[in-house]
Amino acid sequence: MPLFSTDFTHPRSAIWNMKTNSSNSLLAVSTGPLKISELPPNSVGTGDESIHLSLVIPTYKERENIKNVVNVLSQLLDESIAGNYELIVVDDDSPDRTWEIAQSLTTEYPQLRVMRRQQERGLSSAVIRGWQAATGSVLGVIDGDLQHPPEILIQLLRSIEQGADLAVASRHIEGGGVSSWSVVRRFLSRGAQLLGLVILPGVLGRVSDPMSGYFMVRRSAIAGATLNPVGYKILLEVIGRGKVDQVAEVGYVFCERKEGESKVTWKQYIDYIHHLVRLRLSTGKVGRLSRKVKFPIGRFVRFGFVGFSGVFVDLTVFHLLRTVIHLGLTRSTILSAGVAIVNNFLWNDVWTFSDISQGQRALHQRFKRFLKFSAVCLAGVILQALIINFLYNVLEINQYLAKLIAIAVATIWNFWVNLKLSWRVTDVK
Repeated sequence: MPLFSTDFTHPRSAIWNMKTNSSNSLLAVSTGPLKISELPPNSVGTGDESIHLSLVIPTYKERENIKNVVNVLSQLLDESIAGNYELIVVDDDSPDRTWEIAQSLTTEYPQLRVMRRQQERGLSSAVIRGWQAATGSVLGVIDGDLQHPPEILIQLLRSIEQGADLAVASRHIEGGGVSSWSVVRRFLSRGAQLLGLVILPGVLGRVSDPMSGYFMVRRSAIAGATLNPVGYKILLEVIGRGKVDQVAEVGYVFCERKEGESKVTWKQYIDYIHHLVRLRLSTGKVGRLSRKVKFPIGRFVRFGFVGFSGVFVDLTVFHLLRTVIHLGLTRSTILSAGVAIVNNFLWNDVWTFSDISQGQRALHQRFKRFLKFSAVCLAGVILQALIINFLYNVLEINQYLAKLIAIAVATIWNFWVNLKLSWRVTDVK
């Protein structure tokens, strides 16, 4: 079917009854790896061929916006590719019940499908879960607050039709911009882009606006790739892990929201840096080396960074216990190491082993992981206490130098045993 259709002889509902199930039941949420299938799933209940465009709208607390968004997008796409698209709202179980409002619209807009996620959180993973349920050969994403001007969709579609694997709406080319951002937000946005170019030039250098959340990509360009996003910047994953040859960009002006609240927080910038580092370690030469030698180099480096942070936590607490509270050497060693263990577990759980822990977020599951991690580290604490006492009391080495040596030995022990035992048994289907 051509991209732009001028056949309006059928009303919207008649067209869509041929393509989708107009039931207002919620879409099932996929589990397992964040991977897009090569062949689109059949249209619900029909077995017909796939449609052209699947546009995902990730939402969280967008009750005031969702009806207008669906209406505007439906009118726009009905004029260009009527009957050959679907809108997929993926809501992260909003407390304002955005998903419920969206679900109520499905009788009026048969092209609308709704997914309610209750076990996972995060914009990037929401987009991928939506794509996993999509039937389109072209996959897209747009914000649920109309900060992304809908009319740009037609230009993105045209770019795909003309051969692009990826069409990105950009604020940083001719015709693009931001409406009323503060100087601080502009500085942070540009600074984040510059940092990305330093860490991951091969990915961020391909587009002018790598932090854009408004784009379309051919299914074939990302099919089969296991995506592993952090935070909001799904475009980084698409470029970094997909088979994207030709890229097109369309300028757009980012608009301020009229309803609802902004989701921009400092955590997003931290997640962005985390995402860059993860991609750097899992793609390119480092990633190829890791796959070749079958050793988790990226995980090892992350574990090392976490351990390095634990050194500072350990030494700081050790110093306070010895000089402020005046505890004995052994008790200070054990207590400071215990605080460091908690620090290291939390960072390892949300970073080093996040691919496993994200699928098991329940409190009791996290507690079990902590117990296993602590058991491994407990042996390291005992080893550390024996070493520091030997070095300080027998060899009369400076207590801080003795502490550093003991930490180094215990760190090697902890990594090796955790590599073989910790988190491994929790990675179940």
